[in-house]
Amino acid sequence: MIRRILILSILLTISVGQNRTPATYWESLEIKEKVAFINGVYAAGAKLKFHHKQEVKKQYNQDVNWVEPYYIERFYEILDEHRSKDVGYQVDLIAKAMDAFYSNYDNTAIPLLESLRIVSLAQDGKTEKADLYLLKAQKRYRP
Repeated sequence: MIRRILILSILLTISVGQNRTPATYWESLEIKEKVAFINGVYAAGAKLKFHHKQEVKKQYNQDVNWVEPYYIERFYEILDEHRSKDVGYQVDLIAKAMDAFYSNYDNTAIPLLESLRIVSLAQDGKTEKADLYLLKAQKRYRP
């Protein structure tokens, strides 16, 4: 009997968890949790760039002929797109913009990091690029 209840509860948990969209997860968070999430993404991006630059320096110092390839700069650009420069440390503004983003039904299935990138680009005035990413994401993650 207990075994059946345990199996049933596991199946219910799995089926309920699979229906959860990024939007419902985002909406379930309190503002402090949303700000913490965004700060975590920002910190991870900064730390990745720091470590990557250290490795590039090591490689550069060992080989005088080594030239930084283009993909490294593109990698940095992509990381920077996930962080709004104009908003600065007012991360609560990004959280509110993501609230607005997820209030649109067409955006409910777009993963959090992609939505953060779109919102950050829009906040920095790069609306054409943000709109392009938004359209691609809406097509890819249709609810």
